[in-house]
Amino acid sequence: MMCSRFSAVLFDLDGTLLDTAPDLGAAANHVLTQIGKAPLSDQVIRQTASDGALALIKAGLSEAEQTEHDLTVLRQQLLDHYAQHLYVGTRPYDGMVELIGWLNTRAIPWGVVTNKPAFLTEPLLAQVIELPQCAVTVSADTLPVRKPNPEPLWYACHQIGVSSANCLYVGDHIRDIEAGRNAGMTTAVASWGYLAQDENVSCWNADIVLADPHHLLAWLAS
Repeated sequence: MMCSRFSAVLFDLDGTLLDTAPDLGAAANHVLTQIGKAPLSDQVIRQTASDGALALIKAGLSEAEQTEHDLTVLRQQLLDHYAQHLYVGTRPYDGMVELIGWLNTRAIPWGVVTNKPAFLTEPLLAQVIELPQCAVTVSADTLPVRKPNPEPLWYACHQIGVSSANCLYVGDHIRDIEAGRNAGMTTAVASWGYLAQDENVSCWNADIVLADPHHLLAWLAS
């Protein structure tokens, strides 16, 4: 497929553009150990991260313990800690720097559409100097709706002046693929992301399943 087919490439953030699990997991484990619970394993963190802060807290508690604690408070404690440690262990996935550089060199705009709230998304991306020239960022609270609703993707396209039909959306969760398809975009599964162990991505009906960012670059450049 020729790269000229796409006027822009949009990415999900966590588990697609950036490996944020180290810092999300550290924030979850900070909260869990504070209440005397065992820290989550890296595997559990990576399989749960896409479902958000509350899911990470629940992963460390039994059902009975979930009723004993105020989960809203624990979730806020996680977010507060995470907000202060956004870019400690977080890094772009291997090959992503080269991919973004390739897009920038060819003046193909790229952006981020995420269900992460703006108070976390914007300061995080500001620290990722390895990935310059992000054309648009749409966070969970940019609009009244979020993925899998297509509106955030349409909004991103409008902001950078491209048609959704000429845009590629890359994500590691079924809601990403649903949002992209609902928006009329070409969709790609980032299988390097935070997938559950038994996840069958072939059921998502994406246009392509990608092994890693190197695979994406080779596919775009072919």
